[in-house]
Amino acid sequence: MTTKEHNDVMYQYNYYFRHMNPNQSTPYSYQPYHFNNEYYTNTTQNGLIDHNDLYFRQHILTFVLIHGSWADPTFWNGIAGELRKMGHIVHTPQLPGHGTDKNKNVTHAMITQSVVEYITTQNLKNIILVGHSFGGSVIQKVAEQVPDRIKRLVFWNAFILKDGESMADQFPPQGQQFILGLAQQSPDHSIKLPFSYFREVFVNLADLQTAQQIYNTTTPEPSAPLTEKLDLKAFYQLTIPRSFINLLEDTAIPAGETYGWYPHMASRLGIFRFIQGHGDHMTTAKLQPRKVAHLIVNAGRD
Repeated sequence: MTTKEHNDVMYQYNYYFRHMNPNQSTPYSYQPYHFNNEYYTNTTQNGLIDHNDLYFRQHILTFVLIHGSWADPTFWNGIAGELRKMGHIVHTPQLPGHGTDKNKNVTHAMITQSVVEYITTQNLKNIILVGHSFGGSVIQKVAEQVPDRIKRLVFWNAFILKDGESMADQFPPQGQQFILGLAQQSPDHSIKLPFSYFREVFVNLADLQTAQQIYNTTTPEPSAPLTEKLDLKAFYQLTIPRSFINLLEDTAIPAGETYGWYPHMASRLGIFRFIQGHGDHMTTAKLQPRKVAHLIVNAGRD
């Protein structure tokens, strides 16, 4: 028997044992996480089963990862690398007005269309479409246009707008006034966050040096996509399965009665899979990409 055949047999043994004996474990039991949400891998004493994330290699998935504001595809570098190590297929398109694109005169519709064109040009199907932060509003609109290509939507501490809302409508009042004020002061109406604000709101778990490193990767954010009211009637007619990942220390949009990631915006999804872990808005992606990758797989799997 080859190692692969042995592993397959042990997986089936483990699967049926766990379903017949849900409160017991086997020598080959996979454990997706332990009590404090730190994921780890599966091993056996004889080492025959691959210890590199057996649990997360059960099915190969195709991910399209959509970054948020003040970010670009490099935000996903560590996470995408971990997903690829597991054998998954990963795409990280750049949104117009972000990263190397210096043109800040973009609209939300232009951003949506760029992702739609990326998916159709690559002829991607059965994708897990993941949106982080601002990317949540993007995947809402993308799903309206190519629902037949999407297997599941995953919102990671992401904006989920109601029909007729803008992103800015979901900012806490003080944050809305501050951020839109920065846009008014800018010649091209882009928004460059001061480090003091970025450090407290986006990377609250980082030490000072790490916070500065992440801040140095940011570029000014186009303001128009943040203030556009979006027609989302079609989105709320879709039946695509959806998941929400909530990192508990993410205070970019703090929880309040009329704003916040969870439960305020997440509850708009109707029935959804809820995955929760620890982390802030941007530090965790950089320092713990494997942990985030596991959360994304749990959110995206069947």
